[in-house]
Amino acid sequence: MTLALYARRARSRIVDDLDAAIARDPAATSRVDVALNAAGLHAIWAYRFAHRLWVRGGWTKPVARVVMTLVRSVTGVEIHPGAVIGRRFFIDHGMGVVIGETAEVGDDVMLYHGVTLGGRSMQRVKRHPTVGSRVTIGAGARVLGPVHIGDDVQIGANSVVVKDVPTGAIATGIPATIRFPQGTEDPYEAMFRDPALWI
Repeated sequence: MTLALYARRARSRIVDDLDAAIARDPAATSRVDVALNAAGLHAIWAYRFAHRLWVRGGWTKPVARVVMTLVRSVTGVEIHPGAVIGRRFFIDHGMGVVIGETAEVGDDVMLYHGVTLGGRSMQRVKRHPTVGSRVTIGAGARVLGPVHIGDDVQIGANSVVVKDVPTGAIATGIPATIRFPQGTEDPYEAMFRDPALWI
């Protein structure tokens, strides 16, 4: 890949991330505002750099870990450089988010502060969640173990998910129970029926 092509791809990714943040954060006023002030975005940009080092292997793996440790101390977001994260990923507020080494996250996913994509095994296996695309995970939610979260899922605030969640479902509670939107259910009205969706 030429340097010019790499620069174009990097710029495209940055613009995608900025626009995704603006679309999901009503407090964001411009790309400049988001670029300077969104800690979750700073963490994901650093992660993308560290992930490239991690994948390269050898002596760059420890460097990747150091980079993300420094980022955690600045942003409050801990992302293992071995995690695989898709495009237009956004962490609102950021503080307290933890994403484990074998986590896989699709495109257009949004996490709020305090979310954990964590493991339940001490073995060197796939031990963290796989999250589909267009998923929203509310503040303080815990998704634990090698569970699969389907596309277009909503996980309510402070929920604890330890089982698979099928595509299009809503998961809330401790442990999370699963339901599906009813017909043309208005997402705003749904929050009054299920307060954990106040994410």
